[in-house]
Order: sequence, then C-alpha cells, then structure tokens
Amino acid sequence: MLRKALRSDGPLDLLATVSSIVNATDPRMRNPFASEETPQLELDQIIESFVGVDYAETTAALTVLQHLLSDDLLAARIGKVVKSRRQPMPPWLTQLGEARIGRVVEMTNVLGDGDDYFLELRFPTGETLTALVYVDHNMGGIVKDAFVIPDSFDAVQAVFYEKIDDPETTFTDVDPAVARAVVEEAIDGGARTFPQPETETWPMARPLVEWVVRMLPAGGGIPARREWSERELAALRDEFFASPYGKAVDGPDERGLVEDFTWYASGYGSQDPLRWSAVRVEIILTDWIPRKIVADVDYLAKAPKLLRQFIRYTHERVGLRPALTDEVLAAVDRWAGEYQRLIRSDRPQGAGALARMVLEESRYDEDEPTIGEIMLEGLDRAVGGRGALTTLGTAPVPDEPFAWAGIPDDVHDRVREVLDLCDRCADELFDAEHRTAFRRFLSRAAAADPAIFRRKAAANRAAAAVCWAVASANRSVAAPGTLESGLLMEWFGVKGSISQRAEVFLRANGVDPVHQYGGVHLGAPDLLTAGRREEIVELRDRYLSWNE
Repeated sequence: MLRKALRSDGPLDLLATVSSIVNATDPRMRNPFASEETPQLELDQIIESFVGVDYAETTAALTVLQHLLSDDLLAARIGKVVKSRRQPMPPWLTQLGEARIGRVVEMTNVLGDGDDYFLELRFPTGETLTALVYVDHNMGGIVKDAFVIPDSFDAVQAVFYEKIDDPETTFTDVDPAVARAVVEEAIDGGARTFPQPETETWPMARPLVEWVVRMLPAGGGIPARREWSERELAALRDEFFASPYGKAVDGPDERGLVEDFTWYASGYGSQDPLRWSAVRVEIILTDWIPRKIVADVDYLAKAPKLLRQFIRYTHERVGLRPALTDEVLAAVDRWAGEYQRLIRSDRPQGAGALARMVLEESRYDEDEPTIGEIMLEGLDRAVGGRGALTTLGTAPVPDEPFAWAGIPDDVHDRVREVLDLCDRCADELFDAEHRTAFRRFLSRAAAADPAIFRRKAAANRAAAAVCWAVASANRSVAAPGTLESGLLMEWFGVKGSISQRAEVFLRANGVDPVHQYGGVHLGAPDLLTAGRREEIVELRDRYLSWNE
C-alpha cells in the first residue's frame, strides 16, 4: 500500500494510507466493553518496524507520521530518523511541514440538519487538498463523516453548483478559530459515542483531518444556539392554533401534541421549532414519540396529520420555499404508516424505556455477560430479525430481471441509466448474485421513493451508492481479501465519500442509516449472496452454542 501510495500523482494517497494506519492504533477505536486481554495494535510497534527497515516506503511513512502525530516528543524522535535517511522523496513530502491552510468555509442548509466545513490545504509545491467535515446536529453535533478531496475548495464548490440544484444551501467563509473549535468538539463527541459513526472514509481519515485542523488558530468559541424560552414556545403554539393551519385541528389532544412537537424541536437537532426537515420528521415519528410519549393510541394516532399542519405553518412563517415544504411533508406521509404500527406495538416507553436501557448497559457489568446473545443481535440486523435468522437458507440468489412494477413511468429513463451502470459493475467486478441484489435494492428504492430520480443527480453517483450499500452489506467491499472501496468508486469515476448519497437509497429500502454503525445491515436476506448467508449461518450456530 505504501509503495502504491508513494508512486501516486499527488499527496492524498500517501497521507490517507498513513492516516488509516494511525487510526487503526488509536485508543479511541477500542471497544470499551472488550476484554482487557484482547490484543491491541500498538503504534509504537509499527513505528519501530518502519525505523528498522530502511526503505523509501518506510521513510515516506515516517515523514508523514512526523506531522500527523500530536505527540511532539514522538514526532521529534521520528524526525531524527527521517533526517538520517537518504532516499529521494517527492518535493511535496519534503516540504510537508510548510503546508498551510487556505480558505475555511462553512456550508449550511436552511433546515439545519448539519453543517459541512471545508478546510483547504495548500502545499508550497502547488498541490491543494480540501478536507470536508460533516457535523450532524441530529446526532448531537458530532462528526458523522469526513474525507479529503484532492482539489481546491473553488473546484469542489464548482462541482457542487454543477451537480446539485439546492438554493437552500449556502457557502460562507468562517472564522478559522471558530471552525477549529466546532470541528474539534464534534470529533471528540463522535469518538465518545458508542458505537462510533463509521463510513468508508471515517474515522480512517481522522488523524489526517485532525492534523489539518491543528493548523487553524486556537482560541475560537463555539457559536451559541438560540434557546427558546417556555414563554416563546407557548406563544408559538398559540399563534399556530390561531392561524388557518391550526384552527381546523384545535382541541385538547392537539394542543398537547403540539407542545410535544415544540419540546422535541427546541431541544434536539437544530433546536429550532420553525425548521423541520425530512430527517427530523423521521426521528420524531419512528423513534422519539413512540419511545418518549406515554399515552393511549387514540391520542398518539393524531400526530401525523397534526404535524403536517404544524410544518406548513412554521415553514410559511420563516418563508421557506413551498417545494421544500412539500419534500418534508412527503416524509410525514412516508413514515406515518410505520408510526401507526409502532404506537400499536408492545414497546418500552417512558420509565420502561429507561429501565431497559439501564438493564442493557448493566449486562456488561455482569460476571458472565451473554456474549452469544449480543452477537446474535448483530446478525438479526443483517437479515431483518430473529425469525429470518433462524430460517436463513444458503441457496444462491437467482439471476432475475429488474422489476419495474410500481415504478412511475416518468422516472424510468433515469432509473434505467442507474440500472445499466449497476449491471455493468456487477458483471465486471462481482457476479450474477450481486447483479440481482443490486437490481432488487434499486427497484425497491425507485418504487418506494421515486423522488430520488426526479432530482438533479449524476447517474454514476447513484449507481455507486447502490452498489456500495449492497456490496458492503455482503462484505464484498472494504473487507479483508475483497475489493477496496476506493477501487469501486474509481470504477464509477466518483471521488470522495458516497455514504451520504447512499442514505436516500437505504431509507427507501426501509433501512435507518443513522444507526448503521460497524457496517451496513440491510435487514433483507434476499439482498445477501449465498456466500454471505453461509457466513451468517455459521456465525449463528456458533453464537447459539455459546448460549447453551
């Protein structure tokens, strides 16, 4: 890997490779519930091996390590070794310590789900890189994804304007010290989250991104979010029920539910009760209300209809574009059925939910925790539940045509473009089983959410997202002995992360991307190849034996 990275055209491959090595040894990556006897990869051991083998590749790796590491003493020790080496290095590498920050830009959306920070890095030899860090407010203001692009910020922005028609998204130059404070806190918060958010680039890129962030000036303060007082929230509710949107739905139950809406919206995510996004709708309907609000079904069942009216009112109040409001209302329609199912199901609520959480946490403190059951739960997510896991078969996925039923005619051409690319990818990089799985996943997404294909978006990125999601679930990419994610993206001609693009396809297939940690779990056995199902069956039987 080091040899290939060193011979590449620019700095990114080598920087990213060394970053992934450092991250693999990072104590923050360790499972807090793992046994202390579990062997851990140590960075000191790797550094010693590089010091002991005097090759150009190890010299290059040590040169990068000297800058990526935050331990000044260790970096100084490495620096002495690098000075003693005599292999010729690329000019950008010998002047790595002279790289400087160019522009620092924040990309925001009017709905406030999260913010992207672009940190441009300029090398004295002329190369430029741009680190993109996504801070997700719906996950508590942590870094959900980050990656580095081998281009300037201006070039990245130009591609955005060319590929994405989104008038609600704005770019603003931001105080570098403020950006450092925000990103460092978001990285720290993500590292303390268990399990940590993982994508094909994050947290592998964390050491590289942190090096870039350390070049920013310190001392910045994190901007305070507006806090809505109880008086302001009460006034907002009264104004809603006095408006044409609220008059027709006014009643004691409705007033209680709108109080719940404003309580959630002012305390979570963007903390703005006037700005509702599709993601916030999904969270409140599929998680927050069913889990938090203890009430009878007749009361809770009124929430989706009332939420539609409240969203219409709040969006009009702040002057949001009607088409944007329509997209958010479509999310209410999409999740209303699941919401009605959840509020009628046997589920932990209120104190019961808290008790279950405490019990689940305490099991790690037991002398003999049920490790087998913990592992089986992971397999449940992969196939869609314990019933599917118990009856899981291993017959090969049949070679079948694409299912067009239920897909609106107006998106057929766009879907066909994506389908053709997915088929070619399967034929050249995978096999017939993957081709059928790609087709099924794409077909279900197009039927469930055809709006995906009515937006301006490149077919190659959509196809890459489909293939990456399905291949990741099958452990056919980014796993030992399999295709590298970078090579898959390269086949499609796509640069950077594809995980955010994959989220829309995952949601359309009924998968919650917010909780996709440690891999992609599609919850559908018919999207898994025979080989992957054989692995799961073997693991299932092994874990079951642990519980005996």
